[in-house]
Amino acid sequence: MRSKIISGLKIILPLGFGVFLIWLFYDALCEDQKKDLFEAFGKANYFWVFTALIFAFLSHLSRAYRWRYLLSPMGYKVRFWNAYHALMIGYIINIVFPRAGEASRAGVLSRTEKVPFQKGFGTILAERAVDVFMLGIVSLIALGLQYDKIELFQHKIETFNEGMSQCGNGAIFDILGAVVKYAIIVGFIGAVVLVIFKKSFRTKIIDFVKGLFEGVFSIFKTDQKLPFIGHTFFVWIMYVANFTACLYALDSTAALGWDAILAGFVAGTLGMILVQGGIGVYPAFVGLILTIYMASPDYSGILPDALAIGWINWTAQTIMMILLGLISLAANGKNVKIQSDGAPEEPTT
Repeated sequence: MRSKIISGLKIILPLGFGVFLIWLFYDALCEDQKKDLFEAFGKANYFWVFTALIFAFLSHLSRAYRWRYLLSPMGYKVRFWNAYHALMIGYIINIVFPRAGEASRAGVLSRTEKVPFQKGFGTILAERAVDVFMLGIVSLIALGLQYDKIELFQHKIETFNEGMSQCGNGAIFDILGAVVKYAIIVGFIGAVVLVIFKKSFRTKIIDFVKGLFEGVFSIFKTDQKLPFIGHTFFVWIMYVANFTACLYALDSTAALGWDAILAGFVAGTLGMILVQGGIGVYPAFVGLILTIYMASPDYSGILPDALAIGWINWTAQTIMMILLGLISLAANGKNVKIQSDGAPEEPTT
């Protein structure tokens, strides 16, 4: 009976969490944003929306596979699906708690593959550094294609920032972010006190930092440098392909060129970075930039179809992230088989 209850909770709790996330995002929207959202989905070509999601899913698979190249030099032969589930759980945690996904991702892998948290977290930091570099490359290419529009971009974004207002229950995200921030501050202060007055804890901190650096520098020690680079380019190509496919969902944006595609992609990515989950901001940033290519220079607003593309892409990706994250949460609840010597089994894929 007890095992049945636990099995049921493993299904019910993730499902309830997913429903909560969907409600949380929807309730945080203004009435005008909700209207734009429904109008966008009413006229979209869903073939291209699902095609875009396939590209996004492939990027997740490739990212999970790439992660294993950083863990291998430290002696951890992580199974692919455990790496993938840890990645997707990190994504779904990140939706609610800013930047907490990276820590939860390392924590999940520590439980399923016995990879020390600090080492796993170090490899994630290395990945983030590579991603920042790739975003910089895409941004430079985008700027090179439309250097003459930089001032117009700045004017559009400044106008948006001046008129942007909070609505609905968007403050919930600020509260959750504040909780995480102050928890980190309190934890840091407590750690400092323990380091000063407790030698055993000081030793653990030193070991933690050593493991963290070992994870970060694993990027230079991997024997699979070319495959790592190949997966990195593939991930970012899939990101751009995802955004491009979404443009074909509406006739008015299907004919936009690469200058608009890359500029809109970079704007949307920055929106996801600046505001947790990109709620409200991702569609607005994408709409702002695409409007520059779809309307006359003196147009002061955001074209409905340009904003619609942002809503379509953001909503589709967010729902997919929640669903995949829930599946990974459920799958992660299963017992992980470990070899008798305590080392993780060889990957089966």
